[in-house]
Amino acid sequence: MKTILIANPKGGSGKTTLATNLASYFASCGHQTVLSDMDRQQSSLQWLSRRPAELPRIYAHDAKKSELAIAPDWLIHDSPAGLRGDKLSDAVKAADCVIVPIQPSAFDIGASRDFLSLLTEEKAIRKNKTFVALVGMRVNSRTNSALQLASFLEQAGFPVLTYVRNAQAYVTSAERGVGIFEMRPSLVEQDLQQWEPLLQWVLETA
Repeated sequence: MKTILIANPKGGSGKTTLATNLASYFASCGHQTVLSDMDRQQSSLQWLSRRPAELPRIYAHDAKKSELAIAPDWLIHDSPAGLRGDKLSDAVKAADCVIVPIQPSAFDIGASRDFLSLLTEEKAIRKNKTFVALVGMRVNSRTNSALQLASFLEQAGFPVLTYVRNAQAYVTSAERGVGIFEMRPSLVEQDLQQWEPLLQWVLETA
C-alpha cells in the first residue's frame, strides 16, 4: 500500500481538489483506491457521495471513525486545516509522500511558511523516509500574486511539482463527483498537462 498525505494548515488551500483528483486517477487506472477524509467538514466523502455508480469505485474512509475495510493499492489522506503536533508527526510518518498545496495569496503563503518549517523538523522527512513536494493551486500565471507565489516556492526547500490553474473544470468535477481524468479530454487538455509532473513525482517517489 502506498500512502499520500495532502496537507496544509490553512483551510481552502486546495487539499480536497488534489485528494479527490488523485483518487480518481488511480481508480481509473484500475488500482484499488481509498480516499480517507481526516477533516470534520468531510468534503472528500461528500464528493464521493456524488460519484456516479458506473465510474471506477473509490472506497471511502472516515479517518476519525473506522479502520480501513480493505488493503488498497493507494491510500490518499485529505487532512484537516491546522494539522500539527503529534497528529502531524503520525500522519507524516505513515505517509510515503506529502503534497502541500499553496494558493497565491499573502495569507496562504504566510501560513504555509510556518508549516513548511515544521515539516523540515519531522524525523521521517529528515531521514528521507517520507518525501515532500509543493503544488501551486488556483494560479493565474499573469498576476503579480502568481509571481510572488513562485518566488516563495522556489526558496521553500522542497521540489515544486506544478502550478494548477483556476479552471471551471475543477468546479464541475467537484459538483459531479468525478475527477478531471474522467472528463472529456478536449475540455481539460491544459489541466491534464499540468498534472503530468505531479503524477510522475508521486509514482516515482511512492
